[in-house]
Amino acid sequence: MVRRALRTGSSFSQPGDRSDDGLDLEISSPRTSFFRRALRSRRLVVGAALIGLVVLMALLAPLLAPFPPLQQAAQFNNQPPFFHEPSGALHLLGTDPLGRDVLSRIIYGARVSLLIGATAVLLAGSVGVLMGLLSGYFGGLTETLIMRLVDTEMAIPFILLAIVLVALFGQSLVGLIIILGLTGWLGYARIVRGVVLSLKQMPYVEAAHALGASHPRTLFKHVLPGVWTPVIVVATQQVGSMMIAESSLTFLGIGVPPTIPTWGAMIADGRSYVQIAWWVSTLPGLALTITVLAVYFFGDGLRDVLDPRLRV
Repeated sequence: MVRRALRTGSSFSQPGDRSDDGLDLEISSPRTSFFRRALRSRRLVVGAALIGLVVLMALLAPLLAPFPPLQQAAQFNNQPPFFHEPSGALHLLGTDPLGRDVLSRIIYGARVSLLIGATAVLLAGSVGVLMGLLSGYFGGLTETLIMRLVDTEMAIPFILLAIVLVALFGQSLVGLIIILGLTGWLGYARIVRGVVLSLKQMPYVEAAHALGASHPRTLFKHVLPGVWTPVIVVATQQVGSMMIAESSLTFLGIGVPPTIPTWGAMIADGRSYVQIAWWVSTLPGLALTITVLAVYFFGDGLRDVLDPRLRV
């Protein structure tokens, strides 16, 4: 933090003094000002705290999970929460139809959900930002082709497109990430294109052209930094959407293979036992709901902090 001392007569104002109009004579650095605004946003703080807990749970899964996630015990299937085996082992959240520990599978499922959400957003964001930059900056035929591709893909139902891509790439974790990435870049392209259309008219971009800067240098050094704020906000919110999409596809049987524990697979495993073993589907669904809400809270709070038009 930088403090500004104003000379009044023969003395300097002390830190924390106020001027005649009652304003504090402190000038905060941009980083300090950002963190102050972030701490004042309840949604941002709550969302970040919950996301941090889920990430910590995923990283420490081998230490926190009381049982291996794939260990089966058919004699203890569909046991309720707080079930004790004859040996004394405790299943805190019960077991599923195959006798697997629900808590262990929820903990390990967080790993898969976060991995898919983060990597799919990274892939979708990379493709979408590049397409938006090219269409907004060059315009003409490039813009027409990219925007028509966006319109065409948006007209195809997501589930239908996912089924076609599963047939092409196969049912695997990497294939699912590619599917989500190839269907999630559209929003980035439209947003970035709109921002670039206004940025390329700015004086500093025209000055770069006048000084002989090449198109790639102008695009990535002068235009690209101006689109990061909306991209970051969209990316944080899209993580939750990707997690829901993964769970939906896995629930339908075209997502992650059954050997990988995911929240969507757990919900699908318990759909036939809701009346007699509600915890099998309800508890992983609750974990997914809390995590997605935390991501949305974090994204909304980050938007309020980064967008100067929303500052009071």
